Amino acid sequence: MLPNPMKPEDEGSKRRKLVELAGLLAPSQGYNPTALAGVRILRTEAVLHDVPVLYKPGAVFVLQGRKQGVLEGEVYLYDEEHYLAVSVPVPFRMESSASAERPLLAVYVEFDMLLAAEIASDLGARQSGAATGKVRSLISSRMEPMIEDVVLRLLRALSDPVELAVLGAGIQRELHYRVLVGPQGGAMISALQQQGISGKIVRSLTRLRETYNSEISVAALAREAGMSVPSYHVHFKALTGSSPIQYVKAMRLHEARLMIARQSGTIAEVAVSVGYASAAQFSRDFKRHFRRTASEEAKWVRQHLGELI
Repeated sequence: MLPNPMKPEDEGSKRRKLVELAGLLAPSQGYNPTALAGVRILRTEAVLHDVPVLYKPGAVFVLQGRKQGVLEGEVYLYDEEHYLAVSVPVPFRMESSASAERPLLAVYVEFDMLLAAEIASDLGARQSGAATGKVRSLISSRMEPMIEDVVLRLLRALSDPVELAVLGAGIQRELHYRVLVGPQGGAMISALQQQGISGKIVRSLTRLRETYNSEISVAALAREAGMSVPSYHVHFKALTGSSPIQYVKAMRLHEARLMIARQSGTIAEVAVSVGYASAAQFSRDFKRHFRRTASEEAKWVRQHLGELI
């Protein structure tokens, strides 16, 4: 029997290199942009509890520290041994562990949806039948060596402009591929293919992301999906953990949070721009969701999340 070429100490060395590179690429507290579109690195020393979050489709790789999300009572762990894959943007609550001595370091990769769909199509053409995975919005998977290797090569390329220029696109494509063939691949490919009843809800979510600041009619959404309103509600909540109206409200509030943190206008102006007719109602909903006023939340975001992109 041939010996395993990857010895335990090699795994430890790889993990140390991942942390070292991430630390160098993320010198500031909060989200640090990188030279590759869609890739950010988070550094934080804060211990967070019950924080509302809404991630775009992609994956989160925690290299040091620990995070976990909770959606409808189910816990999704993403820590040094697990990564989080997001196939559908859903609002959930998050907590994290970190310290000044051992800050949390995490790589956030937002999917290039055209690239992901192309890879899903290639996979489908080479596999028998369509993807059969049940669409799930969040999936926690073990950090397998092949995924870890790609993340390490990604960080190395981000540390070298020449290497990034030559290899960056290929590494980004491989990372998309590795996520799409991982344990969560079937669920993510099903979301991309938008087939069946879940596919109708995914198409609805895409429409809502484009029109969240307009007047929303659940009856019209159900009609477009070819479903009755009660059936639409049931399937929508099964995928997102929210009713359609709750989902739209969360999207509006999260978008407003970013705009206020970026000082993109007064609170009243932001309220109108995200679809609120009443600034007073916006302020009440905002405080109920984030448990801080809009101005307090803006300060918190700038302190803990830095330059959001």
